[in-house]
Amino acid sequence: MKIPRRLVMLTDMNGYLRSLTLTSAVLLAACGTQRSVVVEPAADASPRVVAPSAASTAPGGTYKVVKGDTLYSIAFRNRVDVRNLAAWNHIDSPYTIWPGQELQLAPPGGSKPPAQAAMHTAPIVTTAAKPPAPAHVVAPATEPPSGSPSVSTPAAGTAATAPVAAAPAPAHPAPAASTTPVVPVAGAPAATAANTPPPAPPTPAAPGATRSNGGVTWRWPADGTLIKRFQSGDAIPGIEIGGKSGDPVRAAADGVVVYSGNGLVGYGELVIVKHNDSYLSAYGHNSKRLVKEGQRVTAGQQIAEMGSTGASRDELQFQIRKDGNPVDPLGYLPSR
Repeated sequence: MKIPRRLVMLTDMNGYLRSLTLTSAVLLAACGTQRSVVVEPAADASPRVVAPSAASTAPGGTYKVVKGDTLYSIAFRNRVDVRNLAAWNHIDSPYTIWPGQELQLAPPGGSKPPAQAAMHTAPIVTTAAKPPAPAHVVAPATEPPSGSPSVSTPAAGTAATAPVAAAPAPAHPAPAASTTPVVPVAGAPAATAANTPPPAPPTPAAPGATRSNGGVTWRWPADGTLIKRFQSGDAIPGIEIGGKSGDPVRAAADGVVVYSGNGLVGYGELVIVKHNDSYLSAYGHNSKRLVKEGQRVTAGQQIAEMGSTGASRDELQFQIRKDGNPVDPLGYLPSR
């Protein structure tokens, strides 16, 4: 039987449409799969995190900055790496903060852990009113936000007016202290060279009185006897060194003072020194602090006087933190 030509054409067209529909469905499914992978990143993705520490545990919650805080002191209080804390809150160097600012204590999408969150988020000392805008310490209005010391930065447009080779040497070279990192303090006036006390001469270390560990050369911070050893579960983990009021407290290694104040409950008059990207040391219960934030210190230099602030007896409470976490100082200090 002869099939009408029109029926043959309709049959071919139906087959073509079915093939086209199937092909379109496959392509749409492929596109949908690709979009879910490429276009929709993970909710907690944060490209600003710099060298996070696997050992550092985020406490969760938030913290409101009070007058006298530095980002280092807040990180110290919450046992996190300052680099992570800065990344979670999109704070660039030199880590400028101001009273009333609310900081996240976990990465984006992080959850609040049990137990210690309430202790971490409580304000510590009386706050001052929030200024209209954060101001970098020792940073002129024309300085780019690079964190470089302002004393060594030429004025805007200077480099374009003369060849580099023809630029004369400055009449007064910048002092060595100009390389000291700026440590902004919330609510504090700008620090200047005029109000920074001159460093006290360091005490030479006796032969065998130093030990290199973690890229830092350590020495004992006080001459007294060890009266309490490190216990990781302590609320204030570290060692305690006995002595009498006024005994010298010395920097355990070269570094920069990143906190000098009394805003951390349980530590009294406290000094924190940064030695490198991983290590900090802390000196608590002093009767008097002799250094300020941003001041460079050398190993053996006196930075405080021993006392009993925040304690029941005269002693030095000494800590070493690695990537924000307390470690046993006896694993770093020389034997004695």
